[in-house]
Amino acid sequence: MFEITYHREGDYLIPDLIAPAAPKMGIWSQRRQRYLAKNNDALYTALLLSGKLNEHLEEVDRAANEMFDLLIRQYAERDGITEELKAHNQLEWVQRINCIRERAEEVICSELIYT
Repeated sequence: MFEITYHREGDYLIPDLIAPAAPKMGIWSQRRQRYLAKNNDALYTALLLSGKLNEHLEEVDRAANEMFDLLIRQYAERDGITEELKAHNQLEWVQRINCIRERAEEVICSELIYT
């Protein structure tokens, strides 16, 4: 059972309410939340009512960030995108890195966000 405490302000007793900590919402957790709310209402409601939604979103965000960093490194290594290329031809380096980022985003969305 919850124990509610109060403090006095003038003639009134005001409950001491503490808001739960806000989740650390990155881009991946925002996408996951939108997807669940729109496409998987049962899971979204179950997580929300059990108080585990924020925990779930933070975990998805953490896992997605780790996966994104790993995929970028692996794809860049595989495709031969180096700091030497960056020094000699910045435009090509940016184009190739942007393509890698898009591929990594697609993988993360299909593996973590839209499941």
